[in-house]
Amino acid sequence: MKHREIVKTVRGFRAVDGAGVSLVRVLGNRDVYDFDPFLMLDSFDSTDPADYTAGFPWHPHRGIETITYLISGKIEHMDSLGNKGTIESGESQWMTAGSGILHQEMPMASERMLGFQLWLNLPKADKMAEPSYLGITPDMIPVIEADRAQVRVLSGGYGGVSGVLPRHIQAGILDVSLPKGERITLPTKPEETVFAFLILGDVVIDAHLLSEKTAILFGAGDSVSIEATPDRDLRFILFSGKALHEPISWGGPIVMNTREELDLAFEELRNGTFIKRNPTL
Repeated sequence: MKHREIVKTVRGFRAVDGAGVSLVRVLGNRDVYDFDPFLMLDSFDSTDPADYTAGFPWHPHRGIETITYLISGKIEHMDSLGNKGTIESGESQWMTAGSGILHQEMPMASERMLGFQLWLNLPKADKMAEPSYLGITPDMIPVIEADRAQVRVLSGGYGGVSGVLPRHIQAGILDVSLPKGERITLPTKPEETVFAFLILGDVVIDAHLLSEKTAILFGAGDSVSIEATPDRDLRFILFSGKALHEPISWGGPIVMNTREELDLAFEELRNGTFIKRNPTL
């Protein structure tokens, strides 16, 4: 196996989004080509409901998929397709915005709100695909014991088992729990972009100590090795996906390939033609 080495690290920082939600912004506009096909990564981590209960009221998306995953907490949601429900601890929502969707996400007061939302770019051919929604419950997420580590396979595959099969971008998402002082080596596909996000705890990689809430982008290879520090258990998310190598034009909640496509999306928002299916809410 060729071991992947670190090529870039991005430390998350406190930001405010939605109607006043305090979160940790990890990936954004400055990172899109390095982390292609991954666009944005926000992490939620708070024991104070005042940080997040203002939520994310109705807003549009086009040209992307959003993946919300909760380790703990609760988020109520609804959208213009008529979907509504609650994302509970250990559950995920995989939404394809495609040609256009309106939705809202309202976190509920919990003992701890811990999780992330990832924006995944859609390829040019699928930017205007029909919107769709997939709710991922714990019974759909295989859990693999690997030495002393525990690996939850949200999507993609590991250890001969598969998680959900995304419709457009075959992105892999593994939720890995590793006891303090332990090390794990995970196989990766050589042609894919691979990065880890340290959601809880610090790591040692190739003698580098990296802190919690850091995204670690790896270079070429077919495996990654990650070691928890001696004093604290580690939980990290490993993301993988094939880069699109396409131009990106990003404006707020909409990501297209050209400025003209972006301008058209906002014009359609203004004139009421953004949604290509009749809203049922």
